[in-house]
Amino acid sequence: MFDLDNWQEIYSSLAKNRLRTALTAFGVFWGIFMLILLLGSGRGLENGVNSDFSGSATNSFYVWTQRTSKPYRGLGPGRRFELDNRDTEAIRREIPEAAVIAPRNQLGGFRGGNNVTRGIKAGAFNVMGDYPEIMDIQPIRIVEGRFLNDFDLAEKRKVAVIGSRVREVLFAESEESIDDHVKINGVYFKVIGVFEPRSRGEQAIRDSETIYAPFTTFQTAFNWGNELGWYAITSQPEISAALVEEKVLELLKRRHRVHPDDSRAFGSWNTEEEFRKIQGLFGGIRMLIWIVGVGTLAAGVIGVSNIMLIVVKERTKEIGLRRAIGATPAGIVGQILLESIVLTGLAGYLGLLAGVVLVEGGRIGLEMANVNAQMFQNPGVSFANAAQALVILVVCGALAGMIPARRALAVSPVEALHAV
Repeated sequence: MFDLDNWQEIYSSLAKNRLRTALTAFGVFWGIFMLILLLGSGRGLENGVNSDFSGSATNSFYVWTQRTSKPYRGLGPGRRFELDNRDTEAIRREIPEAAVIAPRNQLGGFRGGNNVTRGIKAGAFNVMGDYPEIMDIQPIRIVEGRFLNDFDLAEKRKVAVIGSRVREVLFAESEESIDDHVKINGVYFKVIGVFEPRSRGEQAIRDSETIYAPFTTFQTAFNWGNELGWYAITSQPEISAALVEEKVLELLKRRHRVHPDDSRAFGSWNTEEEFRKIQGLFGGIRMLIWIVGVGTLAAGVIGVSNIMLIVVKERTKEIGLRRAIGATPAGIVGQILLESIVLTGLAGYLGLLAGVVLVEGGRIGLEMANVNAQMFQNPGVSFANAAQALVILVVCGALAGMIPARRALAVSPVEALHAV
């Protein structure tokens, strides 16, 4: 392998017909180039979809009430019922598998807006009544002041943490928002913090238009009594959120006299389940990408094998003479395999380099143009993928040379000498 004569022979063999060599090498180049391009694009699509889960814990689920659909214990179907603080105590007491239990309230319903004013400025924003634990389920970034704490809940303080969009609408850029007040449905709340959402896209816009108030203060100030809107809950580590969700629904059905088989009485959303579905989907997409990419690369490798067969046929006399003067079968095979690996490896490396440059160039271009592509973010090729592609190149190069190498061994030295 380190013999200079071998390398000169390889160069002479490949350079003898440059057009044929270039066209064959292009097949390998294109195969690995498309594989890298598909892998980079797939990563960008996966990052974009996963960003939708960046604003919430992936082991969480949400539960709310709806109308019953079955009669039970003398109660007819179509009945409405509400969750309350006693349900929270029951969940904490009877379901230790639940790690974080965050009851929530919202003025105006799901995605509803409420009249929030400050002086002559007003805006329609989501007003949430929450526990401090909501930060463990839907994390946000505090940019000014602080978030809610247990003392705010215990003392029912009229304090609020506002989103960045709320601050932009209600406050001038030069005005200080911390310790100032906003009026929510006629009740004054002191601003103690400003946050930015960690989510992306449209969800980030909605989150930035949110105001957080202490859960207990919310119930008192807006006459909710002991009622609550829904639960956000996470499971303990190593415990499935689906298992905890099943236990919570079973407990709540029992407490509110709902038929055990009534699937419509409660609505729920399991983030863990949806996240696993997405991961499974992208696992299939990655497999498809490798199948398509390797298939395209295989077409190029077949071209390499064909050209090596032609090379062996053209060098029949030379191979026969080398065997006649003492060349070993291993030496003949090694020479053919090395030529095949060099041609495949060089073309594949250039394709790998071109693919990485194009993917990274696209990522930098998107960043420089400040393109907010919600479903396509940070395309790239990992080192592991590049290493796998290089290994596939070497293996394919060796496989491409196997048949020509066997053909070279079949050359009879006697027949080759007669042909001289």
